[in-house]
Amino acid sequence: MIRYKIKIEYDGRPFCGWQIQKNSLSVQGVLEQAASKLNGCDTRVAGSGRTDAGVHANGQIAHVDLREEIAERQVADALNHHLRPHPVAILSAQAVKSDFEARFDARRRHYLYLIINRRARLTIQRGLVWQFPEALKSNAMSQAAQLLLGKHDFTTFRDSECQAKSPIRTLEKIDVGRVGDQIEIRCSAPSFLHKQVRSMVGSLVEIGRGHRSIEWLTEILEAQDRTLCGPVAPPDGLYLEKVEY
Repeated sequence: MIRYKIKIEYDGRPFCGWQIQKNSLSVQGVLEQAASKLNGCDTRVAGSGRTDAGVHANGQIAHVDLREEIAERQVADALNHHLRPHPVAILSAQAVKSDFEARFDARRRHYLYLIINRRARLTIQRGLVWQFPEALKSNAMSQAAQLLLGKHDFTTFRDSECQAKSPIRTLEKIDVGRVGDQIEIRCSAPSFLHKQVRSMVGSLVEIGRGHRSIEWLTEILEAQDRTLCGPVAPPDGLYLEKVEY
């Protein structure tokens, strides 16, 4: 068996998320169907982490074992052929050591959240960003975001169904930038809790719209109380951009 590391892009809208679920279409499921056709037998595809329903990726990483050695470009091309018509694409494939693990060998994950801050309805980007019609103060959001940096108990920003053993995480980067009506929020950490990024973004938007003070973010972080979190941002604007090894 030859193990390949694959880089994946997908539009999350048609899927129940990354992970296979009974009677639902998943990213992992269509990838395993494609890999099984290429391999001639049932084949498992293991990802670097789960993404929720509706969440997108342009840098998801997974590994897959193939029975025969195939040129890397041909692996990508063959998988892309079998993935049609699903909105999933293999951007690259790389032969790796047999003990490589897409999930456990990952050192850092990078997420991007996109907000379009305008009243006019979306056309091209509909379903691919969070449209927020009310004016947002991105400078206040940027200042508040820095309060989340470092190692903390992120219980406030952790989904109630999160299965992680500990709420302690180290947020290494969170930047808020604006160009015109587009606000970009970029987050980096070794790992994230379930819906952590969307929960943080939702609370930052409450500050951006002037409903909460910058200091409020520190208060709810330190309270370690999920009920104090702002509304969770929708999945539309969230992208898994990159996984570092």
